[in-house]
Amino acid sequence: MNILITGGAGFIGSNLVRYMVKKYPACRIINFDNLTYAGNLENLKDIENEPNHVFVRGDICVKGHVQGVFEGYSIDSVIHLAAESHVDRSILVPEEFLKTNVLGTHALLGAALEYWRTSRDKRHVFLNVSTDEVYGSIADGSFSEDSPYAPNSPYSASKAGADHLARAFNKTYGLPVITTHCSNNYGPYQLPEKLIPLMALNALEGKELPVYGEGENVRDWLHVDDHCKALDIVFQKGRPGETYNIGANCEWKNIDLVKKICAILDLLRPDSPRRPHANLIKFVKDRPGHDLRYSIDSSRIRRELGWEPLYLFEEGLKETVRWYLDNPGWSARVRSGDYMDYYEKNYLRR
Repeated sequence: MNILITGGAGFIGSNLVRYMVKKYPACRIINFDNLTYAGNLENLKDIENEPNHVFVRGDICVKGHVQGVFEGYSIDSVIHLAAESHVDRSILVPEEFLKTNVLGTHALLGAALEYWRTSRDKRHVFLNVSTDEVYGSIADGSFSEDSPYAPNSPYSASKAGADHLARAFNKTYGLPVITTHCSNNYGPYQLPEKLIPLMALNALEGKELPVYGEGENVRDWLHVDDHCKALDIVFQKGRPGETYNIGANCEWKNIDLVKKICAILDLLRPDSPRRPHANLIKFVKDRPGHDLRYSIDSSRIRRELGWEPLYLFEEGLKETVRWYLDNPGWSARVRSGDYMDYYEKNYLRR
């Protein structure tokens, strides 16, 4: 198979590309990414020379780029992760999220439909990777696959729009679309503007740890490796037209999570002059439209497809914080934008 993974140089995407390249050596993984602020090919340094990994720089919003990759690599299936995904950024520039997440998804769906119409002898899958944020906030209980959409930020609204397009292409044209909704991911290679790496790196540098409101917002945390395994199972066994929620039943208040990160740093850096790192916590004005609680009911994927998360959160969190301690160069290059030098040196100059 020739499998197209969009957004394959981002956080979840690079972890998934690595997972698929290693697990399926007989499949060719075409990694399609525009290398914006969130895409970094240095994330894939260990597999860049694997014969079944091909990187193509392109923009999902440009029809010629999308059609070119389908035709040039005879794409059999798609795992679509490319997206603008940071809520704070979406508040500042909502039009960028609309363009990438809605129009970009539409371009991919259209290209897949057009290309696969001529090759019905193969099993095709269009796996649309979405978020639990499309459901909005929930006070009690958990979101199921049948929960109504109630997005509260430009980011979640744009992802909801993408999901509706994906559903429409399945119902109207018969495109074999499967959608997943995941809870908050954590793990290595996550952009340092996200909560866990932001707090870990700020604490190491003695900077304030900004916590929105009173830190009462609740999130369900899922290790990125467990997410990758879930996506693989859905890709292999999921039913077209279905939706699967992916969560770890691991809910933490933001303030408790930040304190836990500080405690891990106290343990891993006993000589740090910033200990106890929790003294760096500062409560800041809450952001607009901030959902109070997310909670995912992932019983369908567990019951029907046999997936279970393997990571215990405290062990996974400690491992993640240690990864950032052990890779200060990566974090520095990402935050400065110097990671683009890696692309130019290792891909453009070959």
